[in-house]
Amino acid sequence: MRLTFWMIFAVMMGVYLVMVLWSLPLIMADAGGLPAFDLRPTGYSFDEAQAFLTALSPEGRAFYLDVQQWLDTAYPALLGVTLVMAFGFLFRGALRRVAIVFALAGTVFDYLENAAVAVMLRAGLEGITPDMAATASRWTLLKSGAVTVAMLALIAGLAMLVWRKVGRKT
Repeated sequence: MRLTFWMIFAVMMGVYLVMVLWSLPLIMADAGGLPAFDLRPTGYSFDEAQAFLTALSPEGRAFYLDVQQWLDTAYPALLGVTLVMAFGFLFRGALRRVAIVFALAGTVFDYLENAAVAVMLRAGLEGITPDMAATASRWTLLKSGAVTVAMLALIAGLAMLVWRKVGRKT
């Protein structure tokens, strides 16, 4: 089970690094330095979505819809599985269940965000509506909140593990 965890973790980190070091910087550069929708954890307004779509070239939009969305199809599931497995190792009982709920919620919200972003990218500047931007932004906020709670749970679980191990040695 631990080998499976580390293999999934390695694939997840590989996908994450490809996005953070290649695809997302490429999209940002294409959009004149404006962050991609995926990189706005506090959400965005209709005006900000329009500004991003205005700055993004047709090639950048195609890259976002094709390459970035493909990578971001794999990443949420990999992150979700990694977190669920980690919580299985770190926690017991209700704490485990609550942490898993936040990990799974983050995964679902990420997929809903990706779908809403794809709708906006396909609509383009001419077709985007305030409702489209509000929906995508709402999924971004929910994803960010759920993933933040899950990551804090992971950090707390790892800290408790270290505390237990250090406590045994003293």
